[in-house]
Amino acid sequence: MNPILGRRGAVVAPHSLASQAGLDILREGGNAIEATIAVAATLAVVYPHMTGIGGDGFWLMHAPGQAMQSIDACGAAGAGVTPALYGDMASIPWRGPLAANTVAGTISGWGAAYAYSQAHWGGKLPFARLLESAIFYAREGFPVTHSQEANTRNKLGELQHQPGFANAFLNAQGDVPKYGDSHAFPALAATLTRLAEAGADDFYRGELAQQIARDLAAVGSPITAQDLANHQAVVKPPLSLKLSDATVYNMAPPTQGLASLLILGVYDRIRQEGWNPDNVAGIHALVEATKQAFIVRDRFVTDPAHMSVDPTTLLTPEVVQRLADAVPTDKASPWPAPNSDGDTTWMGVVDDQGRAVSMIQSIYFEFGSGVVLPESGFWWQNRGCSFDLQPGKLRSLEPGRKPFHTLNPAMAKLDDGRLLVYGTMGGEGQPQTQAAVFSRYVWGGHNVRSAVAAPRWLLGRTWAEQSTSLKVESRYAADVVEGLKALGHPVEVVSDFDERMGHAGALVLHPTGWIEGGEDPRSDGCVSAW
Repeated sequence: MNPILGRRGAVVAPHSLASQAGLDILREGGNAIEATIAVAATLAVVYPHMTGIGGDGFWLMHAPGQAMQSIDACGAAGAGVTPALYGDMASIPWRGPLAANTVAGTISGWGAAYAYSQAHWGGKLPFARLLESAIFYAREGFPVTHSQEANTRNKLGELQHQPGFANAFLNAQGDVPKYGDSHAFPALAATLTRLAEAGADDFYRGELAQQIARDLAAVGSPITAQDLANHQAVVKPPLSLKLSDATVYNMAPPTQGLASLLILGVYDRIRQEGWNPDNVAGIHALVEATKQAFIVRDRFVTDPAHMSVDPTTLLTPEVVQRLADAVPTDKASPWPAPNSDGDTTWMGVVDDQGRAVSMIQSIYFEFGSGVVLPESGFWWQNRGCSFDLQPGKLRSLEPGRKPFHTLNPAMAKLDDGRLLVYGTMGGEGQPQTQAAVFSRYVWGGHNVRSAVAAPRWLLGRTWAEQSTSLKVESRYAADVVEGLKALGHPVEVVSDFDERMGHAGALVLHPTGWIEGGEDPRSDGCVSAW
């Protein structure tokens, strides 16, 4: 599989219309941040089961000669969101108004990135221009994908009675829209138009904020106008880890970016000649590195204001070596089966000045809480259902506390001068797919496109499943499947291009200025380059 090539810019996203929206911005002289906002906005319309403006987002931003920066656009639990709100429930419901219990931070991330672009990257395009494609598709309609049809159909039983869901996501006859049908969100188009005119801050402290607060009260969500006004995105340095031939970057808590870095750090320490990410020894090593990284994640990672340790202390050579020493090379270790789900969109952009963005935004489960705001026309995330209702836990519910996030965009600077921009959706699978893509491209002899498209594995749960098996796509050879079973892994063979493995993508900027890209055949996306 040959990568897509460009010289003046490239975009990768899980929907082709979004990729094209970003490339249009680059062609008009926009930078990578401006293009990413256009991609993100378009995805929030044309890939509605996977993302939306009612979710959270995280950014990594690179520019030559500047320090890498990140944006944490994660919303916290509302001031009135306490365990008492849930009465005698054992856990927070996955769907419905009580699941819509954290502020939606995505738009604050767009605003913070736009301000950063103007201050540090010479951004000149109007914010309204960046939302044009999204507004057009929301108003005029877009073609329904196979993924949207399948997810709507599969989740209809638990979502059709949630406030506003049927009106927004079913057709005029009350049926699931079919692949290729035109689907529109007129109320969302009006909301996006208001954002284009007034700016991102209006979502939190303007007329739009007041409208959103009325909507939330009407559907029964505990989020208030004051909760929206209290929210701010945070620009801060990302986490990083030096490997043998690269430095990898990812998001700090409350995301699982720490785990993504640790998987690569551990694998880098234990990998041996003859191992590669596509054979039994290499896959086993990556799976066992994942287990060690997830143990650390589930012991420490939470809202950074509540963490017991500085996350950078968990990336020291001593800690990475201790985890590497705990990896058995001859058998599968016991699996503690951490629990998570997720629906997300990742996107990457590189512009003609070598500036790059790795960005991810999410509503958590498919369609988030399932609640669609009646006047504002968008759907609210259910990220807050990851809180624990029991006090004294790592991720106990408290007003103003940020939830744990699976989201974590990635980037790597290779010692030879290449820049790798990569990421994926997929809950628990995000760190694992990142590890597969990175290790294949850097150590496994793949080009960037085949690194994304090659068969993948996934340890544990994702997408609201109960299975904790080691899932492997059916394109793996029989000897690989049998070899993993012989080591004690509970292998489950799934379909050849299984959407549960995530919608990954990657771009590589070479020192010569050429950009290579690879999209995921499991998604509806593409690489757009020029």
